[in-house]
Amino acid sequence: MIERTVFFLSDQTGVTAETLGHSLLTQFSAKKFLHVTLPFINTEDKAREAVRTINSVQKSGAPRPIVFSTLVQGEYRTILKESNGLYLDIFDAFLEPLAVELQEKPNFEPGRAHGMSDIEAYMKRIEATNYALANDDGGVSRNYDVADVILVGVSRSGKTPTCLYLALQYGVYAANYPLTDEEFESGKLPDFLLQQKDKLFGLSIDPDRLRQIRKERRPMGKYSSVQQVRYELREADKIFRRYGIPHVDTTRFSIEEISSRILNSTGVERRVRP
Repeated sequence: MIERTVFFLSDQTGVTAETLGHSLLTQFSAKKFLHVTLPFINTEDKAREAVRTINSVQKSGAPRPIVFSTLVQGEYRTILKESNGLYLDIFDAFLEPLAVELQEKPNFEPGRAHGMSDIEAYMKRIEATNYALANDDGGVSRNYDVADVILVGVSRSGKTPTCLYLALQYGVYAANYPLTDEEFESGKLPDFLLQQKDKLFGLSIDPDRLRQIRKERRPMGKYSSVQQVRYELREADKIFRRYGIPHVDTTRFSIEEISSRILNSTGVERRVRP
């Protein structure tokens, strides 16, 4: 299969170009793509260097590269449009119709999407992240009364990265508690968790996938054995059903999808809009 080079261009970090570009490319599963991000294109020299980099791909006989751009400065965008790639300008696609509808000219200020213009929203994300770290895996804080959501599940089912994503992206106070042998043997949750039962949300996962993840972390011993993995997931499912805890199978979902399903199911309000 021939690999198609895809460039993500930005005058800042490139996160927006990557996110939108990746979302579009997932609809073309028969193709293989090589992703290249060129961030901080904020001078004429850097813009011309980016053009040379893009053009060098086609000179090697490869297919025409695809270029996703979120550059704001008009003069740099003009330079980049001279490249030999398929140039897809996200601002061209959306800013003009928005300007017509809103009857206002856009500011064309770089960095506003991911900058520090909203210090209050930024601080909310920092506070939520600190909370998630302090309450990770049943951590020392256990300050569950201020949590928006408490994730429960077996070890390595995706609790920690989901909590951090909820905090960093939405300012949600997310804690997590790992189910252990004590809960599996008794079939019960501790009282301090049951006091927050309405905040609980369970994460499950396919046993084969969980075993694969655990073997990468701890290949020897009971922790990653077939019997232990199946036992823990079976008992965790019983706990979810016993207490009526909503839950999701994380096997085939990204962190973004898991987080969205949690928010949709629980009704937790996003403190920060991305």
